[in-house]
Order: sequence, then C-alpha cells, then structure tokens
Amino acid sequence: MCAEPRPLIVVVEDDDELCRLICMQLEEAGMQTQPYNRCAPALKFLQRNFANLLLLDLHLPDSTGFQLLAELKQLDIHVPTIFLTGSAIETDKIKGLEMGGDDYITKPFSYAEVVARINAVLRRSEGQHDFNLTKNVRTHDGPFEFLGAQVHPDRLEIEFPKGGKHKIGRKELGILAYLHTHRHAVITRKELIHSVWGIHADIRSRSLDQYIVKIRSAFEENGLSLDSFKTVHGIGYIFEPPKQPESK
Repeated sequence: MCAEPRPLIVVVEDDDELCRLICMQLEEAGMQTQPYNRCAPALKFLQRNFANLLLLDLHLPDSTGFQLLAELKQLDIHVPTIFLTGSAIETDKIKGLEMGGDDYITKPFSYAEVVARINAVLRRSEGQHDFNLTKNVRTHDGPFEFLGAQVHPDRLEIEFPKGGKHKIGRKELGILAYLHTHRHAVITRKELIHSVWGIHADIRSRSLDQYIVKIRSAFEENGLSLDSFKTVHGIGYIFEPPKQPESK
C-alpha cells in the first residue's frame, strides 16, 4: 500500500524556538514542514517549489507577512495561507483576510487548534479545484474542434469525424486545449508545462513528449494527421492548422 501523501507546510516565524515547536507538532500530525525566519528565503522557496499551505507570521525582520503574500500574488503563486501572529488588532485581521488569507490565528494558541485549522483550510483548498481537470481545463468547459475532431472535456473524450471515440487522460486534454487557444504561435516547452500542470510542476520534457506521442497516436489511429503540430527545435512547438475554407 502507498503511504498517504504528507502535505508540505511552509512555516515563516522569526522566533526560532516557537518555529521549532510548531514544526515538531505539525510533523507529529503527519505533515512535512519547511521553516524560515525571514520572508526573502521563503519567497525564493515558493517560487521554485510547491507547498500545500503557508503558515505566516505578520511581523518579520526583513518584511511583513502582508508584503510576502502580496508578492506571491504578483508572481501568480497561490498558496493557501494562515496568518499566525501576536497581533490581535482587528484592522490587521481584516486586512489579512481581505488580502486572501484563509485564516488568522492570534498568539497564544494551542497546537491542536493550529493543526485543526490547517486541516480545515487544506480540505477547503482541495474542494476549490474539484472542477479542474488540469490547470487550464475544467469539467464544465464546452467541447471544442481540433483538426476536425470534437474534444469533450466533460467526458475526457475525443469524437472523430468517422464516428470513432477515444478516451484521453487529463494531461492530454490540457495539452489539446492549450494548443487550440494558441494557434500559429510558438509555444515553449516550459510554457506548455506550466499551463497544464501548474507553475510549480516538476515535469521533465521527456514526460511531456510521452503525452504528445499519445495524442499523435490517437489522431493517426482515427485517420487524422497531426502534421500541423510541429516541433520548433530548441524552443518548443507551434500548432498551425490549415485555414478553413470560407463559406459562400
């Protein structure tokens, strides 16, 4: 049996002893932790890595929790965030929540309460993405035409002109949807990966190539050529479907 995944919690707290105790309690509750006592290294980590939740103090030596959250949003990095701070000022609490914070806990606190609130936010954040098949496609998106075939996101299915139907995975669907909306433009590999898997995804080019091979095979098996989807060596791809004849 595979072990349950352990959510990664980034803890930003400048009191080193308190930070150590928080991390110890979270790890005993089945979570992974990444502690920082400054905003700058936490921001650098979150730019390069995925985290399930950010536990964030308000007043830090090099910046504020408000500023860190604002910088993350400017970079399109969305991490569920709980402020954990000694500031019980109502205006701070309101500001934190209005900025997009998911919860606000004031010191002193019980570790059991912190664990419970983290779990509650994690459950909510997972539910928000229930309709997302990939980063760029949702279950209720309408069908779209792709080289004469109809792609149905709600059914994870391609319907071909001669009546054949082919089930596809989420990632293949995400790739097709991105190509459909970015015709006649050079697409870098990184751009395509981020659009489908998300900006924090650790996906290698070889994995992307395997999904593209599956797409090509599905179209070829149903009598459609994918020659208009071309590799731009050293950069990525370009999708140049033939122009449809103008109706008279």
